[in-house]
Amino acid sequence: MSAYFVAEKAAGVPVFPPHGQPRGASLFASLKAEGRLGEGPWPVGFEGGIAHRLDTATSGAVLVASTPGDLAALREAFAAGVLSKTYRFVAAKDVPWNEHAIDLPVAHAARDRRKMIVQRGRETPHRGRWYSASTALRRVHGDVWEARITTGVMHQIRVHAAFVGLPLAGDALYGGGPGGFRLHHGAVDGPDGRWATSPWPEWAQGQ
Repeated sequence: MSAYFVAEKAAGVPVFPPHGQPRGASLFASLKAEGRLGEGPWPVGFEGGIAHRLDTATSGAVLVASTPGDLAALREAFAAGVLSKTYRFVAAKDVPWNEHAIDLPVAHAARDRRKMIVQRGRETPHRGRWYSASTALRRVHGDVWEARITTGVMHQIRVHAAFVGLPLAGDALYGGGPGGFRLHHGAVDGPDGRWATSPWPEWAQGQ
């Protein structure tokens, strides 16, 4: 197993400084100020050894490698699909089922650069390439749902959940209405056990 630590990202804080604001608040800036980041050189997009990203609105666990070699090993594990990530979210709508698996590619939407889109067929309009994406959904209780993924495509959980009728509450981009969505990354599991955990917020607790 690679040497790494787990950083807690708060909702509303980006992983890296926003574009055009190199000194803006971010998880990276906080970790750097605390002296918790290892020495590089690091690949572009993985500065400080941060091995993956979360949307700004998403809270929870972020894996941070100790050395460039450890980062390469973590990236390889994510790319190979040997690590699964578990999230929980609040849905804006209800469905008559409690479990569902979605295994459909995702790509950038053709007309809205902010959005991703699920492949409905060969002619689904999109930009760029299709990315393989698999999401397993499970109802925790009421409108709280759990999503487990082994892939890590941009907006994957949000767009897959919306595709099957479960847009995240407050996710205006994907039909969940205004207000700001709640999505928490709570665990990373590997073939040899649990690699990382982040305590579930009060709204996400349950079995």
